[in-house]
Amino acid sequence: MCFRFLGLALLLLAGRLPAANQLERHTWIVDGVTREALLSIPTKIPADGAPLVFAFHGHGGSMAQASHSFPIHEKWPEAIVVYPQGLPTAGRLTDRAGTEAGWQAMAGAQGDRDLKFFDVMLADLKQRYRVDAKRIYATGHSNGGGFTYLLWAERGDVFAALAPSSALLARGFLKFKPKPVLHIGSPQDELVKFAWQQRMLDYVLKLDGCGPLKPDAMGYTAYPASGGNDVAVYLHTGGHRYPSDVAPELIVKFFQAHPGPGS
Repeated sequence: MCFRFLGLALLLLAGRLPAANQLERHTWIVDGVTREALLSIPTKIPADGAPLVFAFHGHGGSMAQASHSFPIHEKWPEAIVVYPQGLPTAGRLTDRAGTEAGWQAMAGAQGDRDLKFFDVMLADLKQRYRVDAKRIYATGHSNGGGFTYLLWAERGDVFAALAPSSALLARGFLKFKPKPVLHIGSPQDELVKFAWQQRMLDYVLKLDGCGPLKPDAMGYTAYPASGGNDVAVYLHTGGHRYPSDVAPELIVKFFQAHPGPGS
């Protein structure tokens, strides 16, 4: 075991980690505040552009933690993958003092600082790299999943599909337009109660023209929609824990199967 860690340390010093671990730190100034994210950029971007995925950590998490917990860039190396860093945020369920990093929970909160951050990132990435505008996606866990739902409400036209985990949007979901969605959750979730998530899912399934939720169908369940705005639900038994052994691959497959209209 000691030799293993010594070998890893030598690789770090030599700058020879595998390509999947080569994440770049980018910074932007948003309303005078420095914001940052870790980016994975494909070695070769096709002429028609690369897919772009935003992956948002949960409350108390970080961009580095997100890149390890849901390593979308390892499952989809052809995509540009962005792991943004949140700012100290008062939580609605935990951390009422707001000492840990998170994301705004609704439109207008914190001066829309995170929606503005997203807008700045998206505009800059489109300018720097060839982005396929028909294949832009977002995913996130817990508070990051709630922000993913908020992006659907406030920036929905940008995305081809979304994949929130252990999350819901308490206000503003009436702005949703039909969109392919993969929702990850657990009936054993004691933090973001599954009954709350189920009400969100019932609304989304009806909006997208899918059948009713099967809450006892553990594992992956597809709810096809005639208009292409399919809903999928992955239910696991891990409570509020992110199922990192399964979810990243499911998310990538769902995104790959749902390019935007005209792709």
